[in-house]
This record gives sequence, structure tokens and C-alpha cells, in this order.
Amino acid sequence: MSNKNYILGISAYYHDSAACLVHDGKIIAAAQEERFTRKKHDKSFPKYSIDYCFDEAKINFNNITFIGFYDKPFLKFERILETYLSEAPLGFKSFSNAIPIWIKEKLFLKKTIIDNISNFYKIKDKSLIESKILFAEHHVSHSASAFYPSPFNSSAILTMDGVGEWVTTSIGYGDNNKINFLKEIHFPHSLGLLYSAFTYFSGFKVNSGEYKLMGLAPYGKPIYKKLIKKEIIDIKEDGSFKLNMKYFNYTVGLTMTNSKFDNLFKRKPRKPDSNITQFEMDLAKSIQEVIEEVILKLVKTTKKITNSNNLVLAGGVALNCVANSKIIKQNKFRNVWVQPASGDAGGALGVAQHIYYNYLNNNRKVDSNKNDLMNGSYLGKSYTNSEIKHFLNSKKIIYVECQSEEEFIEEISNYIISGKVIGWHQGRMEFGPRALGNRSIIADPRNKKMQKILNEKIKFRESFRPFAPSILKEELKNYFDFSNVDSPYMLFVANLKKEFRLNQTDQKNLFGLEKLNFVRSLLPAVTHVDFSSRIQTVDKKTNPKFYKLLKHFGKKTGYPILVNTSFNIRGEPIVCSPEDAYNCFIKTNMDILALGNFIISKKS
Repeated sequence: MSNKNYILGISAYYHDSAACLVHDGKIIAAAQEERFTRKKHDKSFPKYSIDYCFDEAKINFNNITFIGFYDKPFLKFERILETYLSEAPLGFKSFSNAIPIWIKEKLFLKKTIIDNISNFYKIKDKSLIESKILFAEHHVSHSASAFYPSPFNSSAILTMDGVGEWVTTSIGYGDNNKINFLKEIHFPHSLGLLYSAFTYFSGFKVNSGEYKLMGLAPYGKPIYKKLIKKEIIDIKEDGSFKLNMKYFNYTVGLTMTNSKFDNLFKRKPRKPDSNITQFEMDLAKSIQEVIEEVILKLVKTTKKITNSNNLVLAGGVALNCVANSKIIKQNKFRNVWVQPASGDAGGALGVAQHIYYNYLNNNRKVDSNKNDLMNGSYLGKSYTNSEIKHFLNSKKIIYVECQSEEEFIEEISNYIISGKVIGWHQGRMEFGPRALGNRSIIADPRNKKMQKILNEKIKFRESFRPFAPSILKEELKNYFDFSNVDSPYMLFVANLKKEFRLNQTDQKNLFGLEKLNFVRSLLPAVTHVDFSSRIQTVDKKTNPKFYKLLKHFGKKTGYPILVNTSFNIRGEPIVCSPEDAYNCFIKTNMDILALGNFIISKKS
């Protein structure tokens, strides 16, 4: 690699800090800080992520041409200040808490970044750092992360999230190396914040519990949909919308909703970890359908004003894989690609590529085979077999070392078939919130008890949470109702084909969590109550080892499918190192740990 055009992208200080390194437009490395610090959603300066990026490329700070930060703090401060002033004297407590922190830490982020880099990398002349720092607006970073790594020369771009500076929703168009913005919706009207408000009201944590709300929705009925559309959100035909702010507290308060919201639904927010009732299920279903309605109208408008055959998505709302699948079925666009790290972590990648393509005006080179440029999103740190062996020996851990990959695959397959739960730690760590077969817990999808085992004994989480199947890319059409769609990043759902379903009529008389223990398919561990599954398609090119395991398991069982859930327990980030993996293995009722070509058993 040349020493030129190394661009470091950073997202930090709010939540989900991350770093990304781009060289001549190619994504060399990307990682979230939480994986190294073991602090979920870590917002601190991403020192360890940057260190990893430098190590992966075998460079140091002197090789960096530019440093990009994923949003503009002055614009964000302007939005916060204007919001407080417009609501005064309401929100004085929140204001008095937030403003000192902003003035001290966030308003002058350029200085903060310079100081951090200077301290961490022993650079005395701070002007050398200052000359390299560039800032991009939040939605520019999101849009760049969606378009530039996509397999399209040109594309419509739809970004939807909570809020950055002012923009919460944007429609744009990317062509070669340029992005033009065509339509925007501004704070406080936000799909992301609306969904987060219902997440909060349902007793889940904002910025991490939204996918729980999505998973809960199939257990309910949309009985509050009309009420939400009447009172809370005004949806126009073009997808633009306005929230009725009298029900929300997020502009000035310390909570998402207020007493008027409570009165509307005739109850207080559910206390975290209290019993989930039919009300929460129905509420989840209702807001999910409202969100989908808005998104589909936005997609329709995006098609109308861009006339593109391609669509790319980013922003936290783009992680709603149920809505993404509705976009596919709407059939407005021939091709749809979703950024796998659609949240703020992906902003680090977006700003780095924005600098390379837009600021430096470099041409894009799109893959001729229409592959995206994120290589299956395996952009994180890897560990060699010698490093793994050194760790195991240093801790005096008993292991079996397989002499060949074939032997290893055979052993793991047999363990899975016998009902064992496997901690699977291989290759480069994934970038984004989904485990994609390198930092995964895997198991047999045919096992009727496996969903309950994984939720209660491994993940220590809510029993209603579904699990995703990983399936050979070429086999998707044989098991699920998606055709001509690839889902390498687990960002689409598909329904299991009817020939694999069981006892459908018997399920109709069940309500809520009664549906949970009902065996509804030949693949019960990965079939949600509505027969849907969040799919990961596995490609031989991007993950040959995981592909071989699926292929071998398929030959032995007839099903080239495995349960795939993230290698972590509730409240912890996905594991990074062999030590993280071993600690998680020991803390749970997992049976087998597969580290590289080493197998560790609790019965050893």
C-alpha cells in the first residue's frame, strides 16, 4: 500500500463510537469502541478502534492524510440551544444539566479531538493534527455510508434516524462520487425518535431496545394504529410527517414521553424487566405498522423524484429489517442495498469515504459483479491460530487442536447435531450490530427447545426474542419466500415456505406469548410467530469457513441452515478477543467453544 490517501473516520462522544480507515477509497478496517473496552454503546474517543485500524494497515498517525468527524458540533449545539429557547421556561432542569457539558466537552470538539490524538500518539506539534481534521454533517455521513460502498454507480439515497444536527430524514441522489440532497425533514419531527419513544414507553432502553420492540410486534395486533395516526403523527401522502409534540418530552426533558402520552394510553411506561403484557405487544405492532406506512410513502416519493432503479438506506431506522422487506415487496426499486452499520458507528465509515470521494473528488470504481465494497462487513480484528494457542496455554485451558479444517468442520457439525450450543469465534470481527458468522453463537435450527435454551440459558434475555437463520446464499429460494434478493448483513426478513410449516390452524386460537412455545415449523428455532425469519445469506467468497460448516451440516441433515445469534450475553457487547469469547463461554451454559481451529468443551 502507498503512504498516500489514508483517511481516518471517527464517530464519538454521543453513543456507539467507532473508527474506520479508508485507503484509496477501499475500506481497510472498521470497528466499534465497545468491542475493545467492553462497555456497551461506548461513547468515548475511539482510541482502541483507531489503534486496531493502524495495526491492520501497518501504519501510524504520520500516514494519515485526513481525519473526518461524522457530524458538526456547532450545528448540533445551535439546534439544542434554539430548541431550549423556543420551549423556555420548560426544560430548565434538562438545560442546566446539558449546557455545561456541551460548553466543556462537545462544543469545541475539534480541540478535544486534537488533545486526544496528541496525548495518545505523542504528537507535540498540534498544528499537524489540526490541519488534517474535517467535519461532515450527520446526514451527509449517513448518506455517504449508504451510497459509496454500495454496488451502484448511481442511486437514490434515503436516510432515516433520530437526529444529528437538524435533519432527521433525507432523500438524496448519488452519482459517481457526488451526492445531492433533494428533500429533508427536520427536528423535532423524527421517525427514529418516534420509534424510540414507544421503545421507552414499552420499558426498553432507548438506542438499544428498538429491535426488541420490532421482535415483539408479531405477538400483537395493531389496535392502537388509528389512535397513533389521529393523535401522535400526521402523515402526508408523500411520506412527510409531523409529530404532535404535546405528547413528547425529548426536546426539553429527561424522558422520551410525558404525562399526556400516559393519559392517551391510560397507563404509565412499563418498568424495565417487569412482565410484558398484551398491551405492549399490541403497541409494538401498532407503531411498527405506522412506521412502515411512513417509510413506504417516503420510498414512493424517493422513486418519484429520483427515477432511479437503485435505492440505498442508512440511519438507525434502516436497521428495521421488517420495514426493509416491505420496501422490497413494494417493488418500486429494482435493487435495494442497506448499510450494515446504519447507526452512528457507520458515520465513521461514511465521513471517511465522503472525504475521499466528494472532498478530494476521486472517481468511484464499482465492482463489475455488482458486489458491495464491505466484503461481508468482516472489517474488524482477527486473531491467528498461534495467538489463540498462546492464550489457551497461558490460561492452562484444556483444548483439542484440529489438524485440518475438514476435521474441525466435522467435529463442530456433530456437536451441533447432538444438540450442543457452540460459541463460534473465527476470522475478522464484524462491523455493525449483527453477528454474521465470525462472532456468533450457533446451534441446530431443527431443535424444538433451542429458542428457549438460547434465550434463558445463554443470552439471559427476554423469552420472546427470535433468532436468525444463516443459510447458504444459493439455498435461500428453496426455504424462504424471497427470490432474487441477497441478505448478507441480516437486514431483511423473509417468510418460511409453506412446505416447512406445521399446524398453522392450531396457532390461530393462541394469543400473545402463548404462541411462544408452539412448534410451528420444521425449523422452530428460527421461525418467528408470524413465520418470518431475519435472514443472513452466506457467501463462499466472503466467509469460506462458515460456508463450509453450513454446507457440511446441510449434507448431514438436509438443512443447510444454522441458528446464528451474536456472541455475547445481555448487557455486554459482542466479543472481540479469544479471551472475551472464553469469558462469555464460562459465564453461560454454552457447551462448546470453537476458537480458530481449537475446540474447548466444558466436559474436557
